[in-house]
Amino acid sequence: MLFLRSLLYFLGSTLVLSALVAIALALFFTPVKVRYAILSKWSLFCMWWLRVTLNIKLNVIGKKNIPSQASVIISNHQSTWETLALQAIFPHQTWVLKQELQWIPIFGWGLSLLKPIIIDRGEKLKALKKVIKQGAARIAEGIFVVVFPEGTRQPYGQLGEYQKGGVSIAKKTGCDISPVYHNAGKLWPKGSFVKQPGTITVVIGKPITVAGKSAAELTKEVRDWTQDQSNRINQ
Repeated sequence: MLFLRSLLYFLGSTLVLSALVAIALALFFTPVKVRYAILSKWSLFCMWWLRVTLNIKLNVIGKKNIPSQASVIISNHQSTWETLALQAIFPHQTWVLKQELQWIPIFGWGLSLLKPIIIDRGEKLKALKKVIKQGAARIAEGIFVVVFPEGTRQPYGQLGEYQKGGVSIAKKTGCDISPVYHNAGKLWPKGSFVKQPGTITVVIGKPITVAGKSAAELTKEVRDWTQDQSNRINQ
């Protein structure tokens, strides 16, 4: 039964995304904020469709902590779910993504329309410089930048090592860091087509200022906060 419900979710979400990407492609030469306004409706649909098809609900703690100015959102990475949910929670945003994602039919095309920061993880130094330069440009445009510092999705209950790219953007621009923790991997695990019903919790921490702190200190502060939330939510 859960397989059929997961299939229904997949078919419905793919159909809606296809329609929105077609519209956004037709408006290719419009400002990115117009394309984002169109394509971000997919994430809102997906959150609703997940409730309808699989009874997966969303519980957000700390929404009042979302900065009023563009910031760097640093989140743990467990699932495909968070790439959708963060759009439903935070204002206009873009993402630091590995280049393979833009090759996925329909989904990748949609991402490419939203000025993501595409990196080649095989060239780490070059990728870091690109993240800092383009991330700072997005912040200057008033666009939030989402970074998954673990680089790849982790199993539920585990936290990988945090890279410094996200905090380096914040250091360069002087903007705040918005730390995020979620437990989506419990219901929508890495690499799993079948999803489980239940409630996914997202915790948004208070903005972290970068003044007077090194990138290493900030990275540790964000990761320690995330680990504390993981221990608290999953106990």
